Amino acid sequence: MSTKRRPMILVAALTVTLGACAQNTAIPADTASATRGPAPEYVIGPGDGLDIYVHRSPELTVNGLPVRPDGRISIPLVPDIEAAGRTPTQLSREMEDKLRRFVIDPNVTVIVRSFVGTSSQQVRVIGEATQPRALPYREGMTLLDIMIDARGLTRYAAGNRAEIIRRETAGSPRQVIPVRLSDLLRDGDMSQDIPIRPGDTLVIPQGWF
Repeated sequence: MSTKRRPMILVAALTVTLGACAQNTAIPADTASATRGPAPEYVIGPGDGLDIYVHRSPELTVNGLPVRPDGRISIPLVPDIEAAGRTPTQLSREMEDKLRRFVIDPNVTVIVRSFVGTSSQQVRVIGEATQPRALPYREGMTLLDIMIDARGLTRYAAGNRAEIIRRETAGSPRQVIPVRLSDLLRDGDMSQDIPIRPGDTLVIPQGWF
């Protein structure tokens, strides 16, 4: 073999080796999402609207059934059953157990059509919002999201003195997080668009006049 070709062969071999290493150490694009784990299943709360489907029993199927303030629902043959605090799957199994007295091998599916959620899954906006309200928490929700849902500030709001009240767990001391809503909404300061957690309460005070 000619000595002139030897450096070229070494360079080519090194390139192949590095390429193989890069392939072996590459991280799949979905690795981060895979490590997050599954999202928790939704828990039904008072005010939610449910669709109840009983397979092969259309007379027992009910659409748009509201969960009463006491957390219960009623369908034909099952006049009173606790829905709040359960997942749709748990409620389906409970209804199947109760229907076995009347239906052979019942198959029930519960779908949450409109949701409010339990209080621990809600975000509350109080004070000088155009529409103070309780909102169901959504994954990835931010301060801007809840202000859009609340239709912004009233003319009397002291937006830059607003606060988020947060508790990490039930009974734990509350945290007070200052936020500058006027800077966010009127000046576009996106540094104020902080993540929201379930159970947060946004308090918007009135300005001094």
